[in-house]
Amino acid sequence: MIDVEVPGVGTFAIEHVVLDVNGTIAVDGAVVASVAEHVGRLSRDVTVWMITADTHGVAAETASGLGISVEIIAPGSEGAQKTAFVERLGASGVVAVGNGANDAGMLAAAAVGVCVVGPEGAAAQAVSAADVVVTSIDDALGLLVTPSRLVATLRR
Repeated sequence: MIDVEVPGVGTFAIEHVVLDVNGTIAVDGAVVASVAEHVGRLSRDVTVWMITADTHGVAAETASGLGISVEIIAPGSEGAQKTAFVERLGASGVVAVGNGANDAGMLAAAAVGVCVVGPEGAAAQAVSAADVVVTSIDDALGLLVTPSRLVATLRR
């Protein structure tokens, strides 16, 4: 678990990190090289998930290579399925990371929603639903590897 006390907000007890795949941890279908190092460090303290409709058909292999869990959702209503997954995990203990319109619900439902505005851009709905907006997956995962960064951004 990662405990993060944010002045003026409260304490977050993070047990799960849920990562969107396309446009978030992967660019043009390829996982960003530095993701493996970050999730390796995070996996010591939390359960790291990738959530995907498996557009490229490699989700299980990708998750195995990263040493993380995978939730494959059915095509159609992806946004609702992602939100429901975060809620099943216990939203108050989840950090969700995404960039797409279908990520907005999970970003809003999670204790902390992080929108990545990367090379594939980010949907306005995801940006407005997020608690934190960053410009790379490295920055997003860095918020959890070094929680003082998250505190600096969210404190009131």
